[in-house]
Amino acid sequence: MDLIDIGANLAHDSFDADRDAVIKRAAAAGVVQMVVTGSSEEATRRAIELSREHPGVLYATCGVHPHHAADLTPENLPTLQALAREPEVKAVGECGLDYFRDFSPRDLQRRAFAWQLELAKSANKPVFLHQRDAHDDFIAILREHGIRHGVAHCFTAGVKERDAYLELGLHIGITGWINDERRGLHLREVVRGIPADRLMVETDAPYLLPRDIRPAPRSRRNEPHYLPYVVRAIAAARGDPPESVAAASTATARRFFTL
Repeated sequence: MDLIDIGANLAHDSFDADRDAVIKRAAAAGVVQMVVTGSSEEATRRAIELSREHPGVLYATCGVHPHHAADLTPENLPTLQALAREPEVKAVGECGLDYFRDFSPRDLQRRAFAWQLELAKSANKPVFLHQRDAHDDFIAILREHGIRHGVAHCFTAGVKERDAYLELGLHIGITGWINDERRGLHLREVVRGIPADRLMVETDAPYLLPRDIRPAPRSRRNEPHYLPYVVRAIAAARGDPPESVAAASTATARRFFTL
């Protein structure tokens, strides 16, 4: 299976000691390309650097996660706008709303989200979206800005949210949350209703290590080479061969991100 991990935080410091080995392990597992998430200005710069070091394999997103929304100001917004236009950047984000943690005030989250949606439109790039416990505001802001070319990254919600996103024209990214028998069982129903050409797969590494890996790894750090576990869980839920899920997701990711 040729796979594309559409969301891996390879700029994270947990990969500093063995990042090249992580990329090689991913390739050995069939993960032929990865999109490195930019969640802050610093992480975006690093994602772009990594993409330049691994052309054709790594690509970047450019954005400010809602946790860091307070860091995005009128003064540094032009820097983000310039970074978004770099050729290695394939989407704007990770941007959105997170009312679960509330690490940034909600008004600043909404402001940063709106700015990044407009940035994506001006750069003619899709948006890489984050939403947690903020569905109504999230949908309202997307509609206000006329956003239809985006992916709901690391989708963990239910059928109502799925249908609202699909109606808006969004794609949906599924992670190892679906492998978690404690809190991800509902996703096995949710994925059945996602059209194959709107579904993409991701690890969100180093987070969300699939819980059904056997034997269980010693480290709890997730890596892109575990992406086949996500594909197999989706395939089992949909009643499809893993190869067809992989092929459809890879084709969709290449179209969406213009890889």
